[in-house]
Formats: sequence, C-alpha cells, structure tokens
Amino acid sequence: MSTTTGKGNAYLDQVVAQQAVLEDDLRARRGGPGEPSPGAAGPLLKRERALGGGPPEKATPGPVDVRITGFWRWKNVLVPPNAFVVHTRRGRENPLHIGLGVSFRFNPATDSFLVVPGATQTILINAYCICRELQGVLVQGYVQWGIQSFSIAYRKLDFGDQADPMRLVNLQLREQAEAAIKDKVATMGVRDVLSDKQPIIEELTARLRAVAEGEDNTDQGLGLRIVTVQIKEAVVSSSRLWENLQKPYRAEQGQLARLAELESEEAVAQREMAAERLKETQRLEYERELAELRARNEAWQFDTEVAERLRRTQREHDDSRAVAELETETTRHALRMERERHAEEAETGRLRIERERELKRLELDGELELARSQVLADHERALLDVERTRLRADIDNRQTPASLQAKLIGLLPEIMAKLPQPEELRMVSINGGDRTTVSGLLAELAVVIGVLRSAIDEPSK
Repeated sequence: MSTTTGKGNAYLDQVVAQQAVLEDDLRARRGGPGEPSPGAAGPLLKRERALGGGPPEKATPGPVDVRITGFWRWKNVLVPPNAFVVHTRRGRENPLHIGLGVSFRFNPATDSFLVVPGATQTILINAYCICRELQGVLVQGYVQWGIQSFSIAYRKLDFGDQADPMRLVNLQLREQAEAAIKDKVATMGVRDVLSDKQPIIEELTARLRAVAEGEDNTDQGLGLRIVTVQIKEAVVSSSRLWENLQKPYRAEQGQLARLAELESEEAVAQREMAAERLKETQRLEYERELAELRARNEAWQFDTEVAERLRRTQREHDDSRAVAELETETTRHALRMERERHAEEAETGRLRIERERELKRLELDGELELARSQVLADHERALLDVERTRLRADIDNRQTPASLQAKLIGLLPEIMAKLPQPEELRMVSINGGDRTTVSGLLAELAVVIGVLRSAIDEPSK
C-alpha cells in the first residue's frame, strides 16, 4: 500500500476509517445512544419482573446458556460449568457467589447477576505500520487470552453486552496490541521486520501482560491472562518496494543458475562440434550427388518448358485469329441488322404519316358535312318560323268581332282581379256606339279603363 496517492493520503484515510468503526462499536455498548438503559424501565415493568410475571427462560441471549427456573421470588439460576458468574444482592457490598460454573438461588426483586464465557478468546490483528524507512508495512497476528481472576476482571472490564460479553474487551485489547506493534515497527527497518519477528512478539507480549496481568502478579492488572502472542505475516504495502527487496536474492540465484548453464553448454558444444563435422562431411557428399541430379533434372525440365511454351504460343495465336474472325463476322452481322432496322423504321414512319394524313382528311370532310347540315337545318328552321308567323297573321286577320268580344269578356275576370279595390263605386253609362263592331267595343273598353284610372289616381293624391 502506498502511503500517498494522487488524490490524498490513503494511509491517513484508512486510519480515520478504522477509528470511526471503533467509535461505532464502542457507542453500540449497553446504554448507548440508540438503546435504553436498564434504569429506563417503568415501575410497572419492575413490579411485573419482581412478581415473576412472564420471565424469560434464558436470561442472557448471548453465547452462554443460562437457565432460570422457579416462580416469582423463588428462582434458581443454572450456570454452565465453563462460564464465570458473579451474584450480588441489594444492601450487600460483597458478592454472594462468584466463580466458575456456580449455580445459585435468585430473587428478582433484590438480586442481580452477570455471566461471562470462560473459554479462551482469540483476537485477530491487522496493524498498518510505518517502519524506520517511512514505508508502509502490514503486520498480521493474533492474541489468545483468558480470564485469570474473575473477581478483578468483572470490576475493571465491561462485560455488559448481552449478545457478546467479550466484544468490548476484545476491542480494547486489539487496540492496545496494534499500538504496541506500531511502536515497535517504527524503530525497526523493513528487512528486520520481514526477517525477524521475534522482537515484535516479545514487545507485544510484555506490554499486553503488563496491562492484563499486572506487574509481579499484583492486583493492578485487569484479571486477565495472556496465553500466547504470535505474528503470522508481515507484508510490505508498496509492491515496488517489495520487488526491489527481492531483486538481490533473485539476481544472485540467477547468476548461479547461469554459470551452471554455461558449463553444461560448453560440454555439450564440444560434442555438438564433433557431430556437426561428421554431419557436414556427409551433407557435402549428399549435396554433390543432389547437385548432379538437380542439373540433369533442370535440363530436362528446361527443354520440356521451352517446347510447352512454343506450343502454347502457337495455340494462343491461332485462338487470337479465330476470335478476330468471329468478332469481324459479328460486327458485319450487327451492321446488316442495323440497316434492316433503319429501313423498317423508315417504312413504318411513311405509313404512319399517310395514315395521319388520311385521318386528317376524313376529319375535315366530316366537319364540312356537319357544317353543311347545320346550315341547312338553320335555313329550314327559319323558313318554318316565317311560315308560322304568316299563319298566325292570317289567323288574326280572319277573326270576327264577335270572337274578339268573347275573348275580351273571358279575360275581364282576370283583369278585374289584378285591379286595386276601389273605395267608391261610380256608375258610368255608355250610350251611343255600336257594340257589335270592333271599334265600338274598343271605345267602350277605353272608357272603362279611363274611369278605373281616375278612381285609382284620386286616393293617391
């Protein structure tokens, strides 16, 4: 791992991330921000627990199988033989029971107890260190520890996590172990860290035992016992530095291998030269014989190729002449076909012109005949109109006064219906005149019409 990158210090980011994870683990302990403390239970819940209402069969849901039997205030706590337990009672300074696998009577109203696994714990360590040459080194190891004096340990350590009572203790020991490893590696070189891990183990063991067991077996320790401390692996974080550290040994081994190869190649070369001399002599004899055979074969092949080339050339010329004759004949045939096509097109054009001329002549004859028929029809129609007019005039001249008078009398109702309604009635007497003649009748009608007009003009004035 390189300690710096193009965007920032990767090592510092990793240390900060690990510190944040550690803080989250410590914050998740019992009574943390996200979990209510035991004292937050209401009085009704305390009373229900004191009366024994609905007690759980398993007091600690963690890795220790603790069973609680009995009813109300008369209960028994059964502890496995491989677990430490401390039993306290309200009003007493010292515990009632403390030890490994101790079962006891339990009163929920006044008693409290804590159960912790007694098995040996293993802590895995991944320490990202900086050595004396300011290079990153990853040291991996593990620490095994157990509880030596539970009477001291339960007072100084926090075993309150019900899911994993050893979690916080493991976190604290891991941080102390990583700090000790980093302090020791900071005083050592890269080669020393990779080749000899015993100084790191001794320093780590001394520091952890001083913290866990105390000095000279006094009660200043935590009541724990460090079983073993081992360093599994030490890896250089920078891949380039790791390759540079391996280059001297690789170069030395490569040199020895190369010298052995040269000695073997020299012995093999001498044998190869003798075999090569014999092989070359035999090869020259074979090549001479092959050269003679090749020369005879090439001469025969040359003669064969020349004859074949001559035959092919003659055949190509003959084929060229035949192709030229065929092309000439094809061209002539095409010209004849072209002339015949032109002649047919000319004849076809002449026939088309004659047909168009005949059609035009027929159209003109039809138009003339149509115009002549139209003129004759108009003339006959004019004659008929003249004859009709003459006949009407004759009919009008031949009418008698009696017929005219009858016709006028028949039209009088229609004339009277179209005249306006008179406001007054005047009697006009017409005397003198012969009504049997047309002139007399017309005179009477003129008088009537004059009277009507005068009657109409007076209201308008």
